[in-house]
Amino acid sequence: MADNSSFIGGESSVRQINDQVIIVQVLVGIFLCINTLLIITFFMKDTFYRTMRYILFAVTLLSDCLILILTNLLLILSYFRFSMQVLLCLIMFAVSSMCNFVTPFTLTAMTLERYVAICMPLRHGELCSTRSALQCILIIHGLSSVPCILILSVFFASVSLSFFKPYRVCSVEMFILRSWQGHLRSAISQFYFLIMCVIVVFSYIRIMKVAKAASGENKKSTHKGLRTVALHAFQLLLCLIQLWCPFIEAAVLQIDFMLFVNVRYFNYIMFSLAPRCLSPLIYGLRDDKFFLVLKYHRNFSFFC
Repeated sequence: MADNSSFIGGESSVRQINDQVIIVQVLVGIFLCINTLLIITFFMKDTFYRTMRYILFAVTLLSDCLILILTNLLLILSYFRFSMQVLLCLIMFAVSSMCNFVTPFTLTAMTLERYVAICMPLRHGELCSTRSALQCILIIHGLSSVPCILILSVFFASVSLSFFKPYRVCSVEMFILRSWQGHLRSAISQFYFLIMCVIVVFSYIRIMKVAKAASGENKKSTHKGLRTVALHAFQLLLCLIQLWCPFIEAAVLQIDFMLFVNVRYFNYIMFSLAPRCLSPLIYGLRDDKFFLVLKYHRNFSFFC
């Protein structure tokens, strides 16, 4: 997510930004360590990569790792005012922009998987097969690419080849040349926000109805699924708020630059890093099967 990692400040704020950079390095290092361990655990048991919810979980982990690496790299480059070719920045922006949407879309798909498992158990094997998971992943990445494609299409139509020759400090703002382009970007994010919220709320309400009617072991299993969806909803809420951040940051930038830097930093910590620490909690610790394999293979923790 290039837009949440371009902290560019003046000389008077070097000490403050330096503290911020150190905090980010620590958090990113911790999250990458945990996610790497979980990815390794995922490949330890063939049951995981033949089950839809674990496949989607692995997609989330991989996407989170990639976006954490890219955003951290862009943060360091922008802090040291390191310039690069616009084409290279464009590639990094395209990948991070897509990954930025992959996580909320995948969480939405995982919520739907829980809905099918609890509300349509007889069709779960048919609708949530390995083939369906692969198709779902393709759809997720296709939808996640749409905002980036639209933004870059408008960008290419608005600039000449000379724009790509000089070296520049990489930032998403260089691809937003006119205010209406920022509004377009915001509108796409808000549309996705609405669609995913509707899906999650619908799934939660339906699962809650099933939970009330269930009994015995089914009731226990259903309530656990309900709590999982609730955690997904909270994680998704943080991710979806992140889609609003560029709109808020653009408004703050018109008021005060240092306020813009501080708001962007806060948004990055709260709505980019924080949601990515919840995935290990939901499936790394709460899921019985995954936790048992993780505990059994704890000797692999040296990878961290």
